[in-house]
Amino acid sequence: MAAGLGLGFLAVLVIVLWISSPYPDSGPGGALHLAAGLWLLAHGTELVRYETLSGIPAPVGVTPLLLVALPVLLLRRAARLGGASEEEGEEVLPAGAVFSAVLCGYLAIGALATVYAAGGPMPADPISAAWHVPLVAVLAAAGGVWGTKGRPLGTLPSWLPRGVRRVVARPRYALALRAGAGGALVLLGGGALLVGVSLAWHGAEAQGSFLALTGVWSGRFAVLLLAVALIPNAMVWGAAYALGPGFAVGADVTATPLGFAGGVGLPRFPLLAALPPEGPGTPLTWAVAGVPVVAGLAVGWFAVRRAREVSYGETALTAALGALVCGLVMTGLAAAAGGPLGSRRLAEFGPVWWATGAAAFVWTLGLAVPVAVGVQVWRTRPARGMGAAGMDGDGLLGDAWHDSGVREVRWAAMRRAAGVLVPDMGEAGPVAPPAPALPAEPALAAAPGPAAAPGLAVPDLAGPGLAAAPGLGAGPGLAAAPGVVDGPGPAAAPGLGVGRVHRPVTVVPGISLDLSPLPGPAPRPGSGPVPGPAEPVAGQGVESLAPPVVGARVLTRRKPSV
Repeated sequence: MAAGLGLGFLAVLVIVLWISSPYPDSGPGGALHLAAGLWLLAHGTELVRYETLSGIPAPVGVTPLLLVALPVLLLRRAARLGGASEEEGEEVLPAGAVFSAVLCGYLAIGALATVYAAGGPMPADPISAAWHVPLVAVLAAAGGVWGTKGRPLGTLPSWLPRGVRRVVARPRYALALRAGAGGALVLLGGGALLVGVSLAWHGAEAQGSFLALTGVWSGRFAVLLLAVALIPNAMVWGAAYALGPGFAVGADVTATPLGFAGGVGLPRFPLLAALPPEGPGTPLTWAVAGVPVVAGLAVGWFAVRRAREVSYGETALTAALGALVCGLVMTGLAAAAGGPLGSRRLAEFGPVWWATGAAAFVWTLGLAVPVAVGVQVWRTRPARGMGAAGMDGDGLLGDAWHDSGVREVRWAAMRRAAGVLVPDMGEAGPVAPPAPALPAEPALAAAPGPAAAPGLAVPDLAGPGLAAAPGLGAGPGLAAAPGVVDGPGPAAAPGLGVGRVHRPVTVVPGISLDLSPLPGPAPRPGSGPVPGPAEPVAGQGVESLAPPVVGARVLTRRKPSV
C-alpha cells in the first residue's frame, strides 16, 4: 500500500503537468515511465539520461531530500498501522511479522517499478536501485514498527562483551545523542540562513534564471516544485560552506569561504544564483564561521547533566561523544545531498561527505568540551550567601541543602505560609481543659552555665529519651522551660534520666522562618472549649512563639537504633 500510494501521487502530479504543458515530448506512457523513475529517485537511486547533445549518457544522482520524505512517511505509517489493533482486546501481530510483510511487499513493488522505468526517457540504474530501495525500506519500516511498540530500548545482544554492554547502558549516550542532534540542527539552520540571505542578495539573478527557463505557467510550476524539493539539499550545502570544506559545483571547482573560482557551464537554476561571487574570500564570507561556533556551543550546553554528582571528566566525555554524533550526522547528510548532475564538468556536484563530517567533528569538539565543563562548573557553584557549613572539602556545594533536618525546616516554613488548607472533617469529641502549669522544682533548675534571659516561656520539649541539642538552649529573649537541662554537665531531673548529648548540627544560613503559631481550625458548635495559645509573660506583649529567625540551626537526623 505504501509503494502504491507513493507511485500514485507522483503519477498524478506528472500527468497533471503533462496535460497542462503546451509542448509535451511524449505521450501518457512516457509520463508514467517518468513518474516511476522519480519514485526510484526519491529512494536515492541514480537515473541515467541517454538523450544528450554529446551522445554520452549523463547520470542524475542528486536526490531532492524533500522528496525522500514521501516514501519514508508512507512506509512508517504502513508499519504502524500493521502493528496496531483496531479494537480493544484484538490480537496484535508480532513485530517481526509486520516488518517482514511490509518490507517484502514494498521491495516487490520496487522491483516492478525498476523494470517499468527502464522503458522511459530516464531509466534507473539497476545496481543503484538494488541497494538504495532496500536501505530506505528497512530503515523506515523498522522505525514504524519500533514506534508502534512504544519505542522500547531493550537489551543489547548477549554476544557483546559485558564491559561494552555496561558502558553503553550509561546515561551519557542519551545525552550525547541529544547534544549531537542539537549541533546538527544548528548547522542546518545556519545553512538555511546563509542560503536565504544569499538568495535575497542575488534576488535579481535568481528571478532572471527562473523566468528564462520556461515561459509557460506549467513549466514554471514544475521548476518551482523542483526548487522547493531541493531546499534541504541547499541547507546541507550551506552548512558545508560554513564549516570550511564547502561544496563542489563541477570538476575541480569548489566554493569555500576562502574563495570561489567560478563555475563554468553551470545550468541556469534559481538556487544556483545564490553561489558566492567569484574571487578570493572577504571578511563577509569569513563571518560564516559563526555558524559552527554556535553549533559547538549548543553541543556543549546539551551535554551537561542536571545531577551534581557527575564529574568533570564524565561531562567532557559526553561532550566529545556529542561532537562525534554531530560529525556522523553531517557525514550522512552530505553524502545524501550530493551526486552527479551529468558527465565531465558536472560529474561532481555537492559537498564532499568525508570532509564535511570531519570538519563538523573538529569544530564541535574544540568548542563543546570546554563549554560543557564551564557550564558544569557554573551549575555546581556554591549558592550565594552560603557559608562554610554548606561546603564540602573541595569547596563545592555539599549535601547540606538536601539534609533531612534542613528539609524538615523548609517544609515547616512552607506549611506556615500555607496555613490550614484542609480542616479536620471528623467529629470532634470533648476536649479536656488545659492543665495548669506546674511550678519549677529546684531539682530541675539549669546547671551552671550561661544564664537564661527573661523572655518567653517555652513549652517543655524534653522528655524521656529526648536530649537538648547544643545551641538550642535558652538564649536572649527566651526563658528556659521546665524540664530542659542546659549547661555543661550531665545534670538531669530525678527520675527523668535526661542528660546532655552531643549531636552534630548543620547550620544553613539564608533561611528566613516565621515561627508564629499556626492558625487552627474553627471550633465546632458543641464541641467544647478549645485550648488557646500559651499566655505570654506578663509585661512582654509578645504575639508569636518566637521572633522570626534568619539562619536556622538544624539537628541532623540520626538513624534509629536496632
